[in-house]
Amino acid sequence: QVQLVESGGGSVQAGGSLRLSCAVSGYTYISVHMGWFRQAPGKEREGVSVIQIGGGSTYYADSVKGRFTISQDNANNTVYLQMNSLKPEDTAMYYCAAELKRGWPPLGAQYNYWGQGTQVTVSS
Repeated sequence: QVQLVESGGGSVQAGGSLRLSCAVSGYTYISVHMGWFRQAPGKEREGVSVIQIGGGSTYYADSVKGRFTISQDNANNTVYLQMNSLKPEDTAMYYCAAELKRGWPPLGAQYNYWGQGTQVTVSS
């Protein structure tokens, strides 16, 4: 059974940093896409960043380019999202997703597996 467990969310002031982690179990990823999506209250879910495990290609939403960095730790089956220079508009529930099912580009695609989410709140 595949499980994605997110951690690292919290409350910070604008300009601060957080690092989100997504630990994967029950899955041996060879070359899949994994990424982070977020959903703020009253808004649709949006893709934040995706990485191709093994291939290394990365994708970022324009709103986070230059501030967020996605990375992988294959030894620990973990994907990270380093978030710097956080803004109040980054406030949302952040979800980890794995294995692109349908669609392209990756930020707008459907995924087979999802985590439960971790809350990020940025105050001004």
